[in-house]
Amino acid sequence: MTRRRSAGALAEPGARPGLILAAVAVVQFMVSLDLSVVNVGLAQIAAGLGFSAVGLTWVIHAYALTFGGLLLLGGKAADRYGRKPVLLLGLALFGLASLASGLAQAPGQLVAARAAQGIGAAALAPAALALLTTTFPAGRARVRAFGIWSATNAAGGALGVLIGGVLTEYAGWRWVMFVSVPMAACALALTWRAVPAGPPPVRGARPDVLGAVLATAGMTLLVFGIVRTDRYAWTSPVTVATLAVAAVLLAAFIVVERTTARQPLIRLGLLANRSVAGANAYNLLVGAAMAAAFYFASLYLQRVLGTGPALTGVEFLPFALGVVAGSVLAVRLGYRLAPRTLLVIGGLLTAAGFAWFGLISADGAFVTDVLGPSIVAGVGFGLCLGPVVSTATVGVAAHETGAASGLLNSSRQIGASLGLAVLGTVAHDRTGQAVTPEALNAGYALGLSLGAVLLLGAVLIALTVLRGNNLPARAEQADDRVSLSARD
Repeated sequence: MTRRRSAGALAEPGARPGLILAAVAVVQFMVSLDLSVVNVGLAQIAAGLGFSAVGLTWVIHAYALTFGGLLLLGGKAADRYGRKPVLLLGLALFGLASLASGLAQAPGQLVAARAAQGIGAAALAPAALALLTTTFPAGRARVRAFGIWSATNAAGGALGVLIGGVLTEYAGWRWVMFVSVPMAACALALTWRAVPAGPPPVRGARPDVLGAVLATAGMTLLVFGIVRTDRYAWTSPVTVATLAVAAVLLAAFIVVERTTARQPLIRLGLLANRSVAGANAYNLLVGAAMAAAFYFASLYLQRVLGTGPALTGVEFLPFALGVVAGSVLAVRLGYRLAPRTLLVIGGLLTAAGFAWFGLISADGAFVTDVLGPSIVAGVGFGLCLGPVVSTATVGVAAHETGAASGLLNSSRQIGASLGLAVLGTVAHDRTGQAVTPEALNAGYALGLSLGAVLLLGAVLIALTVLRGNNLPARAEQADDRVSLSARD
């Protein structure tokens, strides 16, 4: 009887675990989908609303910056004010912002709505994951629940480009935004019905809202200063002033985190842990390279090769399947190889795929220019996913594992925005004012090649910063095998 209770015990009386799992699965699928579904529609969005080549990147930046910058604050808010109310608020905001995105009539309106989507995601994502953790605290039920969570996470990213392509071609780009509205409504109804109010949350120190605002504003200005170099040179007063203000805001964030009487977003001493610091630096560079690759590959297929949005979505599937294969392979190899070794192998494979991507030509084809590098890069990226998460929490106290996980998610989102800003600006400079397939191809090829350089930097960090002898303990290996058998 005791064993049965520990396997399926619920942290909160009155909870309905099946419906909670369904709600969390919908939330994770929706958030993961929204990170990839927009890419295939970018070309039509630019034509429909009149975005410039560089301005179009803000459709990605607005979401990634607010999501990554406020993610830690969202987790703190869920702990302080309760997971259910924060999750409901995040879902409502995300759904309304998705509706506003689809109704946008000007570039500024779409960018503002995408920023609101990011704020909603920053609230609902950590609250949903925390809810899953407390609903399924141990045993087979936990293994099954996190297996479903992982599957929906992967499915959202993999199917996002396909769904985005089909919707863009046959219904219009606005439906790429509208698709999240019914999912948000469904998850909101499930959460309202299944999740109990729970005990009153512990009223500790208030979350550091000022720190979150400073970090997000500083990163936004940094990205803004970089992408505006298409109009203002790096040495111009406008660029220098923008980057200087960004540096001041980020420095102020560090001061606030060190001195605030409120609960800091992240304890800066956590970064003294080499595993945490190295994994986040690695993750930032990988996130930068991957976001730029999705952006350039989507535009190359549509603007250079003339592929329709629906077929473009289909042609992204080999990459998605490669990620799944690499993730499974990482678990199998994880019993014999240290996480750092997998990070090095995965980083090198992904870099090789991106370098191969850099050989694209204006008169190329999917089979000769895209298929091979997609598979190589996908498998390499899949090899990195699990090991970087496990590395980021090595040696971290139990009460800080949530903060370490949130920091890792933030580093990927912020890296995505910074990478797209830098590589997008460089690619635009190479392309120039021409819009011929040859000129566009030259810019996209350069951006993809520089993505390979970023990944080599990540590999260098893994080799020099991370320790190489952290093999999984036998108990952890046994647990992982149970998890694998449950998924199979």
